[in-house]
Amino acid sequence: MGNPLQEQLLKAGLVSKKQANKVKQEQYVQSKKKKKSKSVRKSGRKPISKAEVARAAEVARNRELSRKQAEEQKQHELQAQIKQLVMQNRLERNENGQAYHFALGKKIHRIFVDKEMIDRLCQGQLGIVQLVDSFEVVPAKVVQQVAERDKEAVVSLREPSEEEDW
Repeated sequence: MGNPLQEQLLKAGLVSKKQANKVKQEQYVQSKKKKKSKSVRKSGRKPISKAEVARAAEVARNRELSRKQAEEQKQHELQAQIKQLVMQNRLERNENGQAYHFALGKKIHRIFVDKEMIDRLCQGQLGIVQLVDSFEVVPAKVVQQVAERDKEAVVSLREPSEEEDW
């Protein structure tokens, strides 16, 4: 018991059986699409397949990896800037001069500099910065620029005081 109009058209010979079946198939497909779209609207989102979940997880991993790489690149650039600042502005030390002692963590380190540098270090005009395994003496202005980029690299910088009486 199909569509009465369709049966009348078949009897009258206006449509063939093949055409009638084709229309019936199209109506069936459209009704399925309507039901599916209604269920999607009711739930508010379309059903998620395993492939979509895997793709979303891959995208999240890629974002995290990109963020970490960008952060590492930024750190590398900061370290390069620090090294360039220190290497351009470091003062030559006198290995035969007097020892200047300073604390780093729980250890006491020393560098050999001349008497004038020791006085300037004590007055806060010079400071000490650590580059990988070495210590360099640089002007206080450079120490402040290094501190803006990485506070851990600054080893020693005294605040200039008005008068120190020993």
